[in-house]
Amino acid sequence: MRAIYKIIFTGSLVAQFIPLTVLNIPVYNYLIIFNCLLSVVLTTSDASPLWQCCEETFSDPCSIHKHVSNLHADEIEQLTTAALDLMLSQSEGEKDENESQLKDTSSWIPETSHVSEEKLSKGPGEVLLYYCYCQIQDPKLICAWQSELCSKLCLTGKVRVATEGINGTVGGTKTGTSLYIKAMLSHPIFKVMLVEDFKISEGSAECFHELKVGVYKEIVPMGVDPDIISYRLAGTHLEPEEFHKQVQSLLEDGSSKIDTILLDCRNFYESKIGQFRNCLAPDIRKFSYFPAYVDKNLDLFRNKKVLMYCTGGIRCERGSAYLRSKNVCKEVYQLKGGIHKYLEQFPEGFYRGKLFVFDERYAISFNNDIISDCRYCGAPWDQYQLCSTDFCCQLVLSCPSCREKGHTACCLVCQAKEQMTSYSLSHKEECECTDSRPRIPNDTL
Repeated sequence: MRAIYKIIFTGSLVAQFIPLTVLNIPVYNYLIIFNCLLSVVLTTSDASPLWQCCEETFSDPCSIHKHVSNLHADEIEQLTTAALDLMLSQSEGEKDENESQLKDTSSWIPETSHVSEEKLSKGPGEVLLYYCYCQIQDPKLICAWQSELCSKLCLTGKVRVATEGINGTVGGTKTGTSLYIKAMLSHPIFKVMLVEDFKISEGSAECFHELKVGVYKEIVPMGVDPDIISYRLAGTHLEPEEFHKQVQSLLEDGSSKIDTILLDCRNFYESKIGQFRNCLAPDIRKFSYFPAYVDKNLDLFRNKKVLMYCTGGIRCERGSAYLRSKNVCKEVYQLKGGIHKYLEQFPEGFYRGKLFVFDERYAISFNNDIISDCRYCGAPWDQYQLCSTDFCCQLVLSCPSCREKGHTACCLVCQAKEQMTSYSLSHKEECECTDSRPRIPNDTL
């Protein structure tokens, strides 16, 4: 016996739609080509199938394709259009229902009546660092929710929201941050997140001047449209344990240094006070310079295995995607959870020095190594402070001894400007010592 597929154009959407979506029946090419909604009768057999329509029997796909196309094109078009309209209306109905639920931001604000105001505003504190790449249809709505949520929990910090996801670092009491994590994990948009995705360090709400929540094109400013270079193209994630093994192999095996690059994709002032041993740390000032750096140094990455890392992992998501888009590397890997998660497991591992953070702390320490030095005397020093000149926004490494001598600016140019009483600006500007740096370095191994 043969499997017989009996085609019936009944005009009933429900009767014809259900068999194809519920029954476990093979659907052959003609069904896909014509998008036809069919009712199918199947007789089991090991032989090739037969198709029946208009009291005729067809033994091969080509003949049934031709028959359906010639005699039932109008019916197929009508049924397909009706089915698409039906599915679209159902989808819109579900979407409207979901959106109405999500637009009520109060549904995602935790109840705090059982928590005293003092517990939210005073006591032991910490800072959370996290990100989540996911589709957000209404970033403004999530932005409003985040503002309300953080304010209620007495949190300060910075939260970037975009259609591609969310990126945040917030500080407050441990009571407040704990409630914040629970609120994030309970929201349906961020259901892919885990508690482990939040990197926690000592701190408080005082680590930030204020709360800033905004909608942006990118959740990390690489300067490339996320629709062109998506996080979905990112390199393979390596757990801290595996990344540690890879770095260990690189350091111990001299031959692997030839075809493997340990790449720090942070800014120069970050890698200056802490980095992995034997890494390539680009001398760039902003992450938005990273794509141009890759373009200028393509030969450096050609046929190489690349191990990438950054503070918490977010820059590697887009950075590795951009590097992979060039199709020059053999393999591209990235440290899952970034340096932060690595140091939690390997404080005395291959990362030496401090971890730079973008708040008033400037750095957090997991080991006692100091790998940088004072800008003025060359003594070991790794504690950043802002340039003392009102109009400059640069960070400076100046040891206590040099600061006592008045060396508190980032360079001699700023120091001279500070002494000019007639020189004043209403806003901070890029320092000449930074402006004169090569924007995109040309590196060699």
